Amino acid sequence: MEIVLINRINYHANSHDFLNTHQYGFTPQQGTTDAEMELKNYVMEGLADGEVIALISLDVKGAFDAAFWPSILNGLRACSCPKNLYNLTKSYFSNRTAILTSNIIQIEKEVSRGCPKGSCCGPGIWNIQYNSLLNLPFKEKTKVVAFEDDLILAIRAGSTRAVENYSNGELSKITAWSKSNKTKFNDEKSKVMLISRRKRKESRALNVYLNNKKLKQVTTFKYLGIIMDHKFTFKEHIAYVTERCAKLIHELSRAAKISWGIKHEAMKTIYKGDILPLLLYGAPVWIDAMKFEYNKRK
Repeated sequence: MEIVLINRINYHANSHDFLNTHQYGFTPQQGTTDAEMELKNYVMEGLADGEVIALISLDVKGAFDAAFWPSILNGLRACSCPKNLYNLTKSYFSNRTAILTSNIIQIEKEVSRGCPKGSCCGPGIWNIQYNSLLNLPFKEKTKVVAFEDDLILAIRAGSTRAVENYSNGELSKITAWSKSNKTKFNDEKSKVMLISRRKRKESRALNVYLNNKKLKQVTTFKYLGIIMDHKFTFKEHIAYVTERCAKLIHELSRAAKISWGIKHEAMKTIYKGDILPLLLYGAPVWIDAMKFEYNKRK
């Protein structure tokens, strides 16, 4: 029943181009590499124009547990969802309870938010709610990329101070959205990184605020499995992947040697089954770094 419901809702939303194209999670024929490439292309355009870029990674508190049902129903109305699907979804959200049972006590509580754990509807329902966030009136120099609940803001400007001002303006819009949609962003886990390849001396400190708290500024962070650095060279990513692969191949080789002796066939199986997928993940994103010999040697 849930599969039929969410499939029909998704079909209606996609056939009417309702969902924002910058949501790559739970979207047919889209994956993590597509989201990373969208972000990479935007950043590289800014660097080519001599701009500085602020990347802001926002973490949702509770993620799917924070889905606010009235917002989801508003989203269904906004996409002119057929009445039967809307009413069925409304019924699906009604009279839900959570039960905690121990040896001596049982507690039952009414649930008023969240995507039910393990439900087929959860991913589609989340996209309906998050869609209104992606559709906020951001400035022309702002790019928003989402994968499920992972949200990245990329903001370009001609100077550090300008990108700081734009960032605070965009975050104020997101804060207002979060209040009206009863969704909280974790200011302790959210972070900001300034990307620049300028050689001239200038301030690299960013004072960017979320929920009236200053976000931690970092020089690297991992987005969907790819480590991005403040110069967008991907050196740290290549170092991380090669080190991880080296550890893995030693562990697997040791295990294989114990069982049947390490032979060419065993090494080939390990390489193709475990090492190559790790090495090649997200390759279109960081492939430009391979023109440097020190990365090739690694």
